[in-house]
Order: sequence, then C-alpha cells, then structure tokens
Amino acid sequence: MEKNHKKISIKNRYNKNIVLIVDEVDNPKGLSFIMHGLGGFKEQNHIVGFAETFNKNNITTVRLDTTNTIGESDGKVENISVKGSIEDLEDVIDWAKSQDFYMEPFFLAGHSMGGLCTILYAEKHPEAVKGLAPIATNVSGELLFIYFPKEELAAWKKSGWQTRESKSKPRTTIRIPWSFMEEMLEYDVLDKLEKVNMPVVLIVGDKDDISLPVQQKLYEKLKGQKELHMIRGATHCFREDGALDEVKDYLDSWIKKHFND
Repeated sequence: MEKNHKKISIKNRYNKNIVLIVDEVDNPKGLSFIMHGLGGFKEQNHIVGFAETFNKNNITTVRLDTTNTIGESDGKVENISVKGSIEDLEDVIDWAKSQDFYMEPFFLAGHSMGGLCTILYAEKHPEAVKGLAPIATNVSGELLFIYFPKEELAAWKKSGWQTRESKSKPRTTIRIPWSFMEEMLEYDVLDKLEKVNMPVVLIVGDKDDISLPVQQKLYEKLKGQKELHMIRGATHCFREDGALDEVKDYLDSWIKKHFND
C-alpha cells in the first residue's frame, strides 16, 4: 500500500497554527480524521496505529495536533479546553473540504477526549460521517466526575492544577487547569445520540479506570449498528504488550465488515 505522507500547517478560526499529518493513499476508498486525547499529540503510538489501520484499508487519514496541547500546534496545554478542541476539529474538516483528497461521508476516530469531540461532531453532522470510532472515549463531564478518584479531584481543585509527566513524550510536563474539569460539565453526548445513525465501534481496556465504566452506558444509548470490544489487561493508552495490536486488529475487522467492497 503506497501512501503520500506530508506534514501541513493551517490556520484555525483564531489564526493559530494547527499542524497536521496527511497520509494520502493511492486509489482511496475513503477518508478518516483522527484526533488525540487530552495532553496528547498526533504521533502517539495509538494515534499512529489508528491511522495505519485505516491506511491499510485504502483510507486516507488526517491526524491533527489540536492547539493548546504538547504537539506542534500553537498554544500551551495550560489553556486547553474542550470547546477549543472541537473547534479545531471543525476547522480541519472545513479546510479539508477544499483539498483534492476530500471525500464525504468520512470516518472519525478519536481517543479519550478526542473521542468525545468526534461524537459531538457526529451528533451535529450525522450526514457527513460514514463511521465513528471513539476509542477509550469520554462521554460527559458528570460521569467523569463520578468515576474519577475523589481524592485526586480534591487535590486538583485545591491547587488549581493537575501536573504530570507525559508517558508518550518523556521529560514533558503537562499542567491541566481545574477549569478544564469545570468546562467538561457542559458536555454530555448521551442526550443527542438519536442522530448518530452511522456504524460505531467502541474499544476500551478492561483496566481503564476512567473510560471503562461509561462504555456500557454509551453502548446502550446508541441506536444504530454498534460494537463494544474490551481489551483484556489494557489501560487507557494501550501500552501493555499486545494491547495496541489487538486494538488495530479489531478496528481493521470493523472497517472490513462494514465498509470494504
């Protein structure tokens, strides 16, 4: 499978740079936009793995670094917001509409908060989305608060920050403001899922303490073709031996089942 790999910088609605990776395949059968999670970036192993799986099925992929994260786009992670991330996804899709590789309907895939953003986009533009893969996804601020460890939330609120080192980019510190958690309370994808009528695949690790508890609620609310697959022994970013390979294999089978000729 031949592909044209290129890095592109575009401007979002606020004139900030968004850096993208476009992997354009020969004779494409489709297009997929792929979105990382909170504090993530487009070169994380699982994000690259999602893209490789779509490419393997002759689907062109666009991976973006949202603004205000630890990737190459403008901004600092201290200013991260759900609203800004959703707007970046919208702006990238709007830009892609002017490109030769654009095809509609397209696929959306996202990890964690990126999954939340892709569901919100699909609820708003169901006619544009061919298939949806929100992986280890968040679904609402309310449920995030319920299942997040209480002592961790209390410490975060008291200091105003959650500070941790990125496991995907060692020696990089991520500082997430408490305002992000307060903003998350404004979002709940479970209320508008009647518009999400395209095939959906949910994949999550059975050791993912944050995302796992909400997957069944999301699965039950979905009305169309849907699948839920749990990866045994896997945590949130599928770093365990064999976990990401299983994610890729399941995603590959889902694409072939629903979308390949």
